[in-house]
Amino acid sequence: MSIRIGLVGCLLFACLSARGQQFPFELWHEGKIVTEQGDTLKGLVNYNMQTDLLQLQANRKLESFTARKVLYCEIFDATVKRYRQFFSLPFALSGEYKAPVFFELLCEGKITLLTREYVEYRTFTYGYGFGTYTRQVLVQRYFLLKENGSIEEFRGKRNDWLDMMKSKGEDVGKFARQNRLSFEEKYELSQIIDYYNSFFSKK
Repeated sequence: MSIRIGLVGCLLFACLSARGQQFPFELWHEGKIVTEQGDTLKGLVNYNMQTDLLQLQANRKLESFTARKVLYCEIFDATVKRYRQFFSLPFALSGEYKAPVFFELLCEGKITLLTREYVEYRTFTYGYGFGTYTRQVLVQRYFLLKENGSIEEFRGKRNDWLDMMKSKGEDVGKFARQNRLSFEEKYELSQIIDYYNSFFSKK
């Protein structure tokens, strides 16, 4: 009986998770868009990095903007209770041809960290070994903005980040451990990078 209850509970949880799941890019956020012509437009903003498209609701009008038409966008994302900044920057998503695409700015300094988010299907295991289920998850791809303006994807893990930080790596690793910050979680990673950048900020 208890096994049946456990199985039903796992199935119900999976179904509710799939139905109730809503990603930030599916929502409308208070924000502003700065166009390539220098105009600042305010209203409700919806962003989509998979299509590199912004939509703006303002004055009972709905407008769409590609990355070619935008310099900058800022929203207040209530799901994480923070402001998020997006920039349109030239990058070759495939091949060698560069075109404007949207990046979210996480950190700026000695390491300037950008990210793009994607939705992927991933397989999870039910509790008690009752099998697996598949659902969509939001994943991050990280990029480094170099001083010469080039953008490079970074696929490293914790030790790769610390190796990049060279003499400061040990201090940063200690900071992350003491504050229980994960290199795998987007905003926790940004706290770690900000701490590293603080060693090089002007005092």
